[in-house]
Amino acid sequence: MTASAVNTADLFDERGPELDSVSLQFQSLGGRTHFSGAARTIRCLEDNALVKSILATPGNGSVLVVDGGGSLRTALMGDMIAANAVANGWAGVVINGAIRDRLAIAALPLGVKALGSNPRKSAKDGAGSVDVPLEIDGVTVRPGAMIWCDPDGILVER
Repeated sequence: MTASAVNTADLFDERGPELDSVSLQFQSLGGRTHFSGAARTIRCLEDNALVKSILATPGNGSVLVVDGGGSLRTALMGDMIAANAVANGWAGVVINGAIRDRLAIAALPLGVKALGSNPRKSAKDGAGSVDVPLEIDGVTVRPGAMIWCDPDGILVER
């Protein structure tokens, strides 16, 4: 943990009424265990074209939150897309779905939370929506809202 890393438990103790906690049990899969930033959002199902295109743009320390509907049938991010996220300055990615290339992603300086992994590729049609409010496990994630992640969980600014 770096000196600037925030523990979600401490943050919740300080600011609980201002925050929502995602109770869905995401796995910490990236090389950074603690990450935070302003949220960008994507809603897509088993199609990662939007994920790839957004992570190819400057992240400026943001966190991409992807609502993949909880599907574990296909991966929405692999090592090449994750490496591109690092190169473009993204703090992390939260995927309500699966990734692939777990070991390679674990070696990258990127925060990654996902439900699990699957080696199967997703579609590349570009279906979905960008920068829309998402609801994951009853928690609303709005574009621009702050999000904090660590091994304890995910907190979202209300």
